[in-house]
Amino acid sequence: MTALLRYQTGLLLRSQRWLAPLLLYAAVLGVGVNVGEPVLGALGLTSAALLPVTAWSVRICATQEPAAARNVVAAAAGRGRAHLAALVTGAALPVLVGAVAVLAVTATGDRRGVTAIAATTTGLLAAVSCALTGAVVGALVSRPFVRAPGWSFAALVLGSLLALVTTGSPAKHAMTALITGARTATADPPWLACAGAVLLAAATAFAACRATARLE
Repeated sequence: MTALLRYQTGLLLRSQRWLAPLLLYAAVLGVGVNVGEPVLGALGLTSAALLPVTAWSVRICATQEPAAARNVVAAAAGRGRAHLAALVTGAALPVLVGAVAVLAVTATGDRRGVTAIAATTTGLLAAVSCALTGAVVGALVSRPFVRAPGWSFAALVLGSLLALVTTGSPAKHAMTALITGARTATADPPWLACAGAVLLAAATAFAACRATARLE
């Protein structure tokens, strides 16, 4: 699996297709987050913006290989393992970028009434919850489930929006915790949302890999 992850990461970095979602994330934070604003509210936007960015990144990694190269890798390592490596690679970069953003926002935001450790913990858990929920969206709108590029991108946009507003979504649960915390100036780490996002992402990855092995 390590070799597959290195392979997928190399493909992503060389293609420079990661620039578009990263620039989108930077633009959202540049416009929506200001130095010195209440930290929990800023962390809410920092985390929420990760959802569509991660969905986009996962979709990029799931579709970046030419068919011939994908067949060679599948013959060597198995289609399921190869697809899993693509999904993990697509989710890893946004999670790392989001973690850095959370630390930066915590350091520059107004932490009045909230300790730095509490704000950082809350922000990181919310970021992971949103990123993994976005990874679920990205996996569901990519091969082998959706193959047409136009429909795939439309589903990505719609799925990202629904994941942020639908009751029961780990991302919405995390955002609710941050919004409530911003109003009351108390940090309540969304452990349950993060655990739910991990389970949902694992189940989706399993289903996607099984479907890839059977349908491709």
